[in-house]
Amino acid sequence: MSNQPENEAQRALEKEQQLSLTGWQQEVQDGLNYGLEAADSIKDRTISTFSRGELPHYAGINTFLKAPYLEDVNKVGNYDVAIVGVPHDSGTTYRPGTRFGPQGIRRISALYTPYNFELGVDLREQIKLCDVGDIFTIPGNNEKSFDQISKGIAHIFKSGAFPIILGGDHSIGFPTVRGVCRHLGDKKIGIIHFDRHVDTQETDLDERMHTCPWFHATNMKNAPAKNLVQLGIGGWQVPRQGVKVCRERATNILTVTDITEMGLDAAADFAIEKATDGTDCVWISFDIDCIDAGFVPGTGWPEPGGLLPREALYLLKKIVQNTTVCGIEVVEVSPPYDVSDMTSLMATRVICDTMAHLVVSGQLPRQQKPDYIYEESQVVDEPWS
Repeated sequence: MSNQPENEAQRALEKEQQLSLTGWQQEVQDGLNYGLEAADSIKDRTISTFSRGELPHYAGINTFLKAPYLEDVNKVGNYDVAIVGVPHDSGTTYRPGTRFGPQGIRRISALYTPYNFELGVDLREQIKLCDVGDIFTIPGNNEKSFDQISKGIAHIFKSGAFPIILGGDHSIGFPTVRGVCRHLGDKKIGIIHFDRHVDTQETDLDERMHTCPWFHATNMKNAPAKNLVQLGIGGWQVPRQGVKVCRERATNILTVTDITEMGLDAAADFAIEKATDGTDCVWISFDIDCIDAGFVPGTGWPEPGGLLPREALYLLKKIVQNTTVCGIEVVEVSPPYDVSDMTSLMATRVICDTMAHLVVSGQLPRQQKPDYIYEESQVVDEPWS
């Protein structure tokens, strides 16, 4: 062992030694069973003829992180985590393209391995992950798509699998939270929202668009406005109609300047305190445009001056490891505007980091279904006109 002083790298080296290889060995064996043994000229006999696992990274079907595709969603409760795509961009008000977000994120996720050096986590060894595919959204009809999304997320949430949503524009924030609330009974949910925009208008262009999810989510009794925390808000794209709602409902906002001046730890503590005050679990809604536009060009409303990637990832780490998280969505990835998959890659990092922090904090794998999940569905919609 090296004589270097104890630091993160040294701890990471020691953590890796403690990880099992069972998942990888099973993957190799499945590859040989299902994909045939390699040609005789291949010396590495763990290689199969047909690609059936992590390697090579450029081959295979594009599920997220090459997780098993679960065709029968009735079996989703057998997994710790379920990835689900929501290819919806009918709620965009300027540049469409986020309907291709799930495809873009899944495709570049093949570049990743399930192991993180610093955290000493190997997702393949420590959790059961599946990809259930996409919600069948209805092009050009937000309300029907919202109904589909809510039903799909409610099904995953009720099963006990941890839902991770690949968006899609941010209008899906309302129906995803609505799906969760249908199985909360009398429990309450806090929302931590990473974004440059408040997204609290009642309507935009006469419809519930991607600028409107939190007006309608916080109409529900299970998602009080006082537990909505918004991180990174600012710039020249924040409609005054939404600001008025934030003021009237007393939501919690930190700008990028607030975060940098108070420090990342204090900002994370603020978010945790407000989101968990009287609630039973926390939903994370991560709009990729909370990060400075120079790092994530592939989004519909890029706004310079956002968080740096490592600032956003640090905030995410502190929040996930110190709250009871019930799900996360990553939205507004628009591959048609992306450069070298940078934005999709950042979204993949957010998702993988979230799973790792859930493992580190003992929230995954779940030993039993969380007590905030109620079996019976309830009506949670408030009247809207």
